[in-house]
Amino acid sequence: MARFKGTTGNPHDGASRVGVLLVNHGSPDGTDVKSVRRYLKTFLSDRRLIELPRLLWFMLLHGIILRVRPRRTAKNYAKIWTENGSPMQVISERLVQQVRQRCEQQWGKQVIVAGGNLYGNPSVAAGLEELRAAAAQRIVIVPLYPQYTGVTVGSVFDQVAAELTTWRWVPELRFVSGYHDEPEYLQAMANSIRAFWEAHGRGEKLVLSYHSLPVAYVDAGDPYYCVCRKTSRKIAAMLGLKDDEWMMSFQSAFGAGEWLKPDLEELMPELHAQGLRKVDVVCPGFSVDNLETLEEIVERYVPDFAALSEAADMRFISCLNDSVEHVDVITAVVKGNLHGWEEVLLPVGAVPNVPESLERARVGG
Repeated sequence: MARFKGTTGNPHDGASRVGVLLVNHGSPDGTDVKSVRRYLKTFLSDRRLIELPRLLWFMLLHGIILRVRPRRTAKNYAKIWTENGSPMQVISERLVQQVRQRCEQQWGKQVIVAGGNLYGNPSVAAGLEELRAAAAQRIVIVPLYPQYTGVTVGSVFDQVAAELTTWRWVPELRFVSGYHDEPEYLQAMANSIRAFWEAHGRGEKLVLSYHSLPVAYVDAGDPYYCVCRKTSRKIAAMLGLKDDEWMMSFQSAFGAGEWLKPDLEELMPELHAQGLRKVDVVCPGFSVDNLETLEEIVERYVPDFAALSEAADMRFISCLNDSVEHVDVITAVVKGNLHGWEEVLLPVGAVPNVPESLERARVGG
């Protein structure tokens, strides 16, 4: 058996395809406890996510967490599961398909788009394998996390690097570490919020909620808090909001230690105590709706806020999902990272002549 993976094409004439890998978080394969346990084991074993000493964490993970958490998490997934599977996976697949179609419209079959997941199927390795099989010798990696943190984007890089150590021909690589302040992304977020307000009226306060992160990670140099703050400021400015008309929060903290604040769950009674009754929540850090938006916010926080008084109303503004504007955003990110590679793309409709390329290689041409 060959030690390294080869390639189905050998485009020595320089006319190789460009691959694009869109990477999202991923979901369990099902809502049964076994599937959720398998997913959580992979997720919570990530060294970037949990920085405790490995032996200590191994004992905690296998001795306590994987014995207790999967059953509770499975029930949460069951609340939002669709007949086609996990909402995150279903929407992500539609997004990949639509970005693929858009890229084909612009660059033909010479730009190949695949999808992968950090902790679900198809994996990052499977997505890269799809691009390798298509003879992509230049690849753009686009993690679908607008705001960089080592916990997510860093983990994507780790998995990409690990897979490429198995390739015989390592491709040229461009890695998108974030797009939190890209004009197309900010405009799409602002337009989505405006559209919600036009349809449902504007709340008294806009809360921009992001997945939380241990404070220790930020103190150690992770830029996540700063880029979340920058995204929030720019969106608020685009919407023409005054300082007291918006705020930033965090959610989904788990485990011991100090996490970024304010926490959305703790914030709700505080906002109500301030006299606010109509609050809008949007999650700019999630590219598509998932457990944290559909179960945590919609299924739990919205009714919890409504229970505070008869007039209390928290409304969730959906993620960009597979909207046309989101496809525009991701396509713009891809296009910005093709600079300098345009000349290697064949004309639309052309196909590399693999036998001819191999003959040129044989004779040294």
